[in-house]
Amino acid sequence: MAIPDWVQDAIFYQIFPDRFARSKRLPDIGFEEWDAPPSFHGFKGGDLYGIAERLDYLKDLGITALYLNPIFVSASNHRYHTYDYYNIDPLLGSNEAFRFMLDEAHKRDMRVILDGVFNHASRGFWQFHHVLENRIGSPYKDWFFFDTARLQGRRNWGAYPGTSELRAQESGEDSLKAFGYRGWWHNPALPKFNTNTPAVRKFLFDVAIHWINFGADGWRLDVPGDIDDDSFWQEFRYRVRQVNSQAYIVGEIWHEAQRWLQGDQFDAIMNYDVTKPCLAFFPGKHLDLKVLHQQSNYHAIHHPIDAHEFASRIDHNLQLYKHDITYAQLNLLDTHDTPRFLSCAGGDKNALKLAWLFMFAYPGAPCIYYGDEIGIDGKHDPDCRKSFPWDESKWDKDLLGYAKEVITLRKKNPALRRGDFKRLWSAHGVYAFSRSLDGHTFIIALNVSESPHQAEVLFEAKKSPKTVFGEASDISVSNNRLKFKIPARSGVVLK
Repeated sequence: MAIPDWVQDAIFYQIFPDRFARSKRLPDIGFEEWDAPPSFHGFKGGDLYGIAERLDYLKDLGITALYLNPIFVSASNHRYHTYDYYNIDPLLGSNEAFRFMLDEAHKRDMRVILDGVFNHASRGFWQFHHVLENRIGSPYKDWFFFDTARLQGRRNWGAYPGTSELRAQESGEDSLKAFGYRGWWHNPALPKFNTNTPAVRKFLFDVAIHWINFGADGWRLDVPGDIDDDSFWQEFRYRVRQVNSQAYIVGEIWHEAQRWLQGDQFDAIMNYDVTKPCLAFFPGKHLDLKVLHQQSNYHAIHHPIDAHEFASRIDHNLQLYKHDITYAQLNLLDTHDTPRFLSCAGGDKNALKLAWLFMFAYPGAPCIYYGDEIGIDGKHDPDCRKSFPWDESKWDKDLLGYAKEVITLRKKNPALRRGDFKRLWSAHGVYAFSRSLDGHTFIIALNVSESPHQAEVLFEAKKSPKTVFGEASDISVSNNRLKFKIPARSGVVLK
């Protein structure tokens, strides 16, 4: 079951449904003001009809695939607390709205990837609630991990913890003891499935198949490494692919993922191992460590890195996996789980432009987090989940124009999507690489320093290169060496 061929040509756009667009087809039942700062528990009222109404905007941007954060029935604005896996949240418009949005996306040749939360459910999930009410008498008692004393009624549940139970959670005590059941990261709101139970496996696999049959084009898997069972994901892949051989399966893994990328589980991962060096390199002196370190997975970034270290990190990443997996990775600069790249870069827009040019010329499928293209900033959750301002006077039109340019550059040139990758230069704040396919070679050079610098690379073409993107000066070719100068804090593409 080969990796879907379409992925390496895709341009992804991640949407947090509550915050992207609110339609007038659903009533305002008491939502927060759209433009007010986001909160942990408040709802803005974004819905799937709203997404459908903005698909032409996304088409014009150049997007070909959507990754939606969870859309199933849930009592949280992020919907990672799934209550009902077979129905779309009524606040998003229910199943009818998803049918409409999905059909409208497919009419525009856009694929739609859903967020699958299969490691844990919520306190409102029927089978979990059934056990809380009936204890050991419930036929669902093996669906989760329960404390025997609570099952037998000798102690009370801690589904809504008191002070002592919260202290236990904060100290890292096993939630099995603190609350009476195992929660993901000891969180009482997220009871963890027991995927060793055959009925649980069947339920989750049936859910996955149901929505692929409905028309979804793949799954982004939430914390899949916490289901520590290769056979589970192997069967998941087999069953999904039996329904749609072109369904994309991408896992949320924040580190090297050889275990899951052997061709029998995931097609790819969210490629944070490229995100991290991008964060450390492109902002340069503008890097805001205080904002960056709000995401614990970024704590290892202590200072900006130079071009040589960036090149070494990228070389390492390119050598981790087989060619087809590398070219299917979901490459990103930020997500709903991280501070926005622009905020990590201290608001420096040139850093974002440089990172975009790199990402859109790098192997794998680039993904834009909603609103980055118009300059939305934001620190960690909930600030990184701001509402999209549809008042165009609030947009950074320069950033939007640049985003469209780099997307168009990638879409027009197959070498930037499917070509061979070669490192060419890394010195004095300049990093350069090439992408080559069918006799066409592109040289991409990025200068993160605060002054113009020259790059020098091997050059075997018969004709002098031409500039197809950005600016370069003092271009010369001699003895199979190409020399050119790049302005400060900018990138250039030569062909």
